[in-house]
Amino acid sequence: MAARQAGWTLMPVPVAAMTERTLLVINPNTNSGVTGRVRVSVEACAAPGTQVVVVNPERGPVAIETPEHRAMAVPNVLDLIARAPDHDGYVLACFDDIAIAEARALVPVPVISMAEAGIRAAAAAHDRFDVVTTVEAAVPTIAALVASYGMANRCTVRATGIGVSETAEAGPKAEAALARTISASRAAGAGAIVLGSGAYAGRRPALSRAFGLPFIDGLEAAIAYCEARTGALWQA
Repeated sequence: MAARQAGWTLMPVPVAAMTERTLLVINPNTNSGVTGRVRVSVEACAAPGTQVVVVNPERGPVAIETPEHRAMAVPNVLDLIARAPDHDGYVLACFDDIAIAEARALVPVPVISMAEAGIRAAAAAHDRFDVVTTVEAAVPTIAALVASYGMANRCTVRATGIGVSETAEAGPKAEAALARTISASRAAGAGAIVLGSGAYAGRRPALSRAFGLPFIDGLEAAIAYCEARTGALWQA
């Protein structure tokens, strides 16, 4: 499925052929505050006829910031999908392809991470863009994803140095670090910023106004991708 996600061509279908769809959105960590932010964001951007169910695992890391956290989260994500196999699409609300390959083997419908959706959306509209994420430990994983999508020469990954939970709370320290990082991206010539964490869910419009740059929310892009795949035929 991943190989088909380059060079998409959208072929519309009649509105009458479209049916109501349900999407399962998974926050892979156990932070209910982040899950709540994700829920508000996806409910706001979902099209008419799309129902979104937003969940997080009952067990696992409260934030996914290291390879160990990632390894802990994978089986819990797959368990959630295995117990809810009847949705029309699945979105991983984490800036990592956590369990994506395994999930695509479990269900015959679209499965995408906010990372892939956000990076591909940015690349489609901007020659040069940055990903702004939380902790430095997340940078190598995201940089590897960027390279795997063929965007390494067009994208730099930058970290604020603030953890996921503190970022979601949007306190003064986190906001100051975010502003510094965005300013560094702009000074380096980035034409757009991809928000590289579920902790930033719902903040795209306000950040775009504040900094005068296009911001891309991977959650919005992932929801739009799943809606397009259930409402139209994509051809390579």
